[in-house]
This record gives sequence, C-alpha cells and structure tokens, in this order.
Amino acid sequence: MKRIVKLAAILRVPTFRSALLRHRVAAAVEHTRVLGDLDLRTVIDVGANRGQFSLFALQHFPGASIIAIEPLAGPAERFRRTFAGHDRVTLHQTALGPVGGEATMHVSGQDDSSSLLPITSTQSDMFKGTAEVRTEEVRVSTLPDLIDRASIQSPAMLKLDVQGFELEALRGCAEFLPDFAYVCAEGSFVELYEGQAKADDVIVWLREHGFHLICVYGTVSDDQGRAVQADMLFGRTHPAE
Repeated sequence: MKRIVKLAAILRVPTFRSALLRHRVAAAVEHTRVLGDLDLRTVIDVGANRGQFSLFALQHFPGASIIAIEPLAGPAERFRRTFAGHDRVTLHQTALGPVGGEATMHVSGQDDSSSLLPITSTQSDMFKGTAEVRTEEVRVSTLPDLIDRASIQSPAMLKLDVQGFELEALRGCAEFLPDFAYVCAEGSFVELYEGQAKADDVIVWLREHGFHLICVYGTVSDDQGRAVQADMLFGRTHPAE
C-alpha cells in the first residue's frame, strides 16, 4: 500500500513523473509531510544516490541551491542524466568523511544500501537483495574540501543518508555545521553495518554541536514491531540571529 501511495504522489508531479519514466529515479516524496513546508535556500544532499532526495528538494524548495554528494560511479552517472539542464543542482562524486583520501565502498545489490562499512547479515536478512555484490574504490572528502562557506546560503539543511556512516560524515561537516538551520539524517536502532554509529550516537553528537531533535518519522520496523531505522530531523537549538 505504501508503494502505491508513493507512486501516485510521484505521478502527480510532472518533474517527478519525468524522472521516474525517463531515468527510473523515484523522488523521495516520503519526506513531504515533515520537510515540505520548510523555507530553504541551500540543501546539501549527502548520499544522493541517483537523486531521489535532490528531486524532492528541487520541487519543494524552488529558491534553493542543491549540492549533492555521491561516491558510486553508476548512481552518480544516473544523477547527472536526471538533472541535466537544472542549474540549481550540482554533484560532487565523492563520499563524505572526517578526512580526505580514498576508501572501499561495499556495494549492495540495491545500490542505495551501499556503505563504507561492511554490510551485516542483519541488513541483508531484513532487506532482501541488499547483500554485498562487489566493492568499489571511491574518493573521500570533507565538506570544506568541496565547497566554500559562502556557498551555504541561509536557511540551509544538511541531509545525510549514508548507511551507517552518518556520524563520520557529520564529522566531515563539523567546520560548517553552525551554518545549517536543520540536519536530516537516517538513523538505525540496530547494527545493520559493521561498527556503525546508531541513532542515539547521532542524537548525542548533534546535541553537543548545538542541535535538538525535532521529530522522528518514516520508521521501519521488523516483523515483531521493533524499530529498525528512521529519519530524524534536527533543528539548531540557538538559531543564528
């Protein structure tokens, strides 16, 4: 039922419909209820994959520049085709981490479940088709490696969906974190990737860096009703004047 509702929402919007039919990219309309009414001028989409969230941002934040970050070659190429001609959208083909360099991506059978961390059997058992199928060497950057501070026009949001690597990616954004009004991050309540930081770790780290948890949404549960992962929206505790 959720898939049918999502498909209907995508087909109602010409930009979303075109991206789905021409490029097989499904806009992340599941964020509409929580994020759709925000007033944003900059969106940093970390873990952009094929552009699902960037499509959502392009439609809902018409005054915003969208800076996308995606390390895998295949999804990055699909992203470029999908957003060709959209001058508000730029892509950096790299992973985000606390230091620059190179690293090995564990590529999932579902490429949006790929991670810089090894994929556990818990992940592949709960989400069929997400086991590792190969590895790919990728570039790793910090956010200041990619953009200058002037590129972040307020109000700005940092979105992260990097399959268990959220805390390390946040560390790569620490210098610019005061420039964001919001952070939207996926968090896990069980270990889906080896050594990953869980949702509580992300909440604590962001609290220490001036953000409070606004809401948790889009919760995915196992067959016994236990929460597995969810999206979390944070706001700056003391917004800049």
